[in-house]
Parts: sequence; C-alpha cells; structure tokens
Amino acid sequence: MKTWQTELISFTDNPYIAEYFTPSSVFFDIETTGFSAARCQVYMIGYAHLAGDQICITQLFAENLSEEPEILSAFLNFLSCYDTLISFNGTGFDVPFLKSRCAHYKLPEHLDSFRHLDIYKQISGCKNILNLPNLKQKTLEKFLGIAREDVYSGGDLISVYSEYANKDGAQASVSSEEACALLKLHNYEDMEGMLKLLSLLAYPRFFEGHFQVSSWETHSWNTYEGAEGLELILSLEPELPLPKAFACSLGNLYISACCSLIKLRIELFTGELKYFYPDYKNYYYLPMEDTALHKSVAAYVDRDYRVQATAATCYCKKSGRFLPQYQELFVPSFRQEYQDKISWFELTENFTGNKDTLKKYAVHFISCSFSLYG
Repeated sequence: MKTWQTELISFTDNPYIAEYFTPSSVFFDIETTGFSAARCQVYMIGYAHLAGDQICITQLFAENLSEEPEILSAFLNFLSCYDTLISFNGTGFDVPFLKSRCAHYKLPEHLDSFRHLDIYKQISGCKNILNLPNLKQKTLEKFLGIAREDVYSGGDLISVYSEYANKDGAQASVSSEEACALLKLHNYEDMEGMLKLLSLLAYPRFFEGHFQVSSWETHSWNTYEGAEGLELILSLEPELPLPKAFACSLGNLYISACCSLIKLRIELFTGELKYFYPDYKNYYYLPMEDTALHKSVAAYVDRDYRVQATAATCYCKKSGRFLPQYQELFVPSFRQEYQDKISWFELTENFTGNKDTLKKYAVHFISCSFSLYG
C-alpha cells in the first residue's frame, strides 16, 4: 500500500470552507475497478481533513488488488475521530460500495452512523435553474471555472490501474510510474475539486431561505397590448455569496442573482378580485349586484333579487393591487374564481413596511415556485 499526503494552503478566508468544513468532518472519494461492488474493488481512497489551519489530503493506494482490505482498514481507523463525511455522490455510490467491500472482508464499519453532506444531492435540485447539462463533477467544475490538469474520467483509468496492478510492462500502454502518476492525479484533483465545489451549496442554501431582504420597490412597464404592468422587486442579500451569477423564470417569479445581490421580480395583479366567504350557507347571492350578503342583512332584500349562495357565488369584490401566493399565507386572500389554486393578497404599506413580513413572503414564494417549476 502506498500513502501520499499533501498539505494545502490555508482556506481560512474562504466562507464556504469556514461554513461546512469543520474539524470533525472529512472529505472523501474512492476509485474503483468498476461500478458493481459485488464484482469490482476499491483501489484508492482519498480523504481530506483539517490540520490546524491547513487542509491535508491523504491518498491510500492499493498497488494490487490484494491490498484492498489494507486501505479499507486504514480509512476506517482514521474515521474513528470524526462524525461527518463530505462527498460528491457519496451517499449514492461511495458509501454503499465501501460497505459492500467491508462486508466482503468481514471488516466492522459504522459508516451509517456518520452525518453525511453530499454535495451532489444538495445541488441536484438546481440543475435546470443553473442551466447545467448534467451534474457530473467535472461539469460543475467547468461551470465554476475550475481548471484541471487531469483529463481522464474514473472509467478511463480502470484499464490503466489494471495494467499497473498486473505489472506487465511488455503489454502496458504506459509505464508503471506514469500510470501511478495518472491515478494519483485524478483522485487528488477530485478531492481538491470537491473542496471548491462547496461554493455551490450557496444556491440551495439561498432557496431554503438563508437571506435577508435589503429593500423593495415597485416597477411599472407597458405590455405589448398597451396595458400597464406592475411588479414588486425585492432585493435580497444571501448569507453566503453565490459563486456565479444566474437568472431564471419560475412561473410568476423572475430571479436575477449576482454574488451578494439577488433580485426577485413578482408580477402584481391590478384590478378587481373576489373574496369568498367560508360559510356560504349563511349567505344569499344577489345576481343584480354580483355580490353575496349575510342572511341577517339580505333578509330585507326582495326574494326575487336573491338566491341561496353557493361556494362559488359567496363573495364580495375588492379593487386594488395584489400579490400572488400558493398558500393562504396572508389574509384576507382573494381569487379570480373559486376553484383557482393561486390566491392573492393586497399590497399594503403594512406589508411593505415590515422586513420580516417581506422575508416571510419571499421565502414562501421562492420555495413554492422552486418546487413547482425548478
């Protein structure tokens, strides 16, 4: 078994490292001879931990497949002082693979007892919003502008390792030293890249509501039909800066984001909406006035001008400027028709004058738009 260790420069000024990489956490990544843990093996395990104000990357390399239990044991022994594992698709691939290989050798392990932070899982919901073709690690590194010396995929290097492990120099396409260097470089840059991919967690963190509202304004424009449109613009400050700007439309919501400034644009409805009374059996509907009145009042209306209200006709009307909501977060809520799923509430000074209320609305609208259209 070979062991390589590399100390990186301090990352103390990196807000993402400071937020997620704690002294009790370990980054890790494995290299295997294939995708099936029943038929394939682990030949390298890379992991990173904090050593003072430095980050230390360690790589455990099995020079042949008989050394697989040795690198597994060394990794498991190292983990005994930690409680959090950080990975890229580790919960989907690396952890199940390691557990299977440990079971094969009857090595005791407690990988399920760790807290897992899987960067791939965390960022998966943002694929369409960030306009990414896929969520491969190298694709995400390219999105962030991270350059690599390594040009191979893990699959490309399986044959390279096989040749190295067999030590058949006559048939090998590269020398043992070159093969070892390629294998080491690929795993090392996977580890180093993972550290940099932590910045991507700023996106799901934002969509989960980790921001503050800094200001608001309304903006009007003329539509193609010549009517006047109106929108509410909320300016937000994320807790962690976004590593790269993006813009997207999610139904009635438009988001434009750049580093530490995010703007939400939500189209207002200007006009007349209906408030539907909940207890329609206690109301009469007046067709001539197109409104409903409580029976205690409508009893004085001529019988020819009133009918028993239904759920769909038990309403009164109100004109104003309204904001959409997917749940009745703010009341009174209004609709165009009784069966409408989206309701509206009136834009008032009490609403815009309270930043806590503005944030509550922003969190609600982002969350619901993200789940429906993201």
